[in-house]
Amino acid sequence: MNRMIRIFLCLAVLMLLTVGTVFAGHLEDIAARGTIRIGTTGDYIPMSYRNPQTGAYEGIDAELSQLIADSLGVKIEYVPTSWPTLTADTLAGKFDIALCGISRNYARAKTMAMSDAYGEGAFGKTILCRKSDAKKYQSLADIDKPEVRVMINPGGTNEKFAHANLKKAKLIVHQENADIPQQVAEGNADIMITETVEAARYIELNDKLAAPLMKAPFTRHSCGILMQKGDQEFLNYINFVLAELKMDGTLAKLEKKYLYR
Repeated sequence: MNRMIRIFLCLAVLMLLTVGTVFAGHLEDIAARGTIRIGTTGDYIPMSYRNPQTGAYEGIDAELSQLIADSLGVKIEYVPTSWPTLTADTLAGKFDIALCGISRNYARAKTMAMSDAYGEGAFGKTILCRKSDAKKYQSLADIDKPEVRVMINPGGTNEKFAHANLKKAKLIVHQENADIPQQVAEGNADIMITETVEAARYIELNDKLAAPLMKAPFTRHSCGILMQKGDQEFLNYINFVLAELKMDGTLAKLEKKYLYR
């Protein structure tokens, strides 16, 4: 019996050490490292967009990233990811958190942790098209026709929405999300499935484009900060930062600057 008790106690200690090794970590590791690793796609105006001229990240998520880093007293280390690899990269621990306009949804919440919401009411699926065609596209039925070419970026919720709702239209997968508006403007596609906040920016940047359904999006959702499950202390800290930014008005200013235009 004594031998069995000793074995049990040894196994219990090993389990505690294993849990401590896996989950002790993010706040302590970030402090020791002196950087917070932030995963981002860098292809999503006005959330997180890597400016090709300067190489700097711009948008509300870039500013939120800096505020989180400042609160921890560390620097940012950006880790490039992509929409097709975002989930795998998060689960593999390639970064501490991910910010790039990531929609809060049940599928992500089942396997990963997501922060409290921000940008509530600002996000929804809509379309970009050429301004000359704006009157043609007033509903999903107008878009879901064999002759309509719909361009989508792979791996994210835009692609999922298109496959779920467009059964007749021709779907074209294009790897570079930030290039799709120009592809539509040049006539290489008719429609881009996008978010309301992204559509609003592109019609400002390109007078050949329109977003006729922007005020009545097909869906509504918010964004969150994505991370691995298992470190409740770290998730609590990220939510605490968001709560403080809401309380002092900083988040409202950022949302007005980037989202509610």
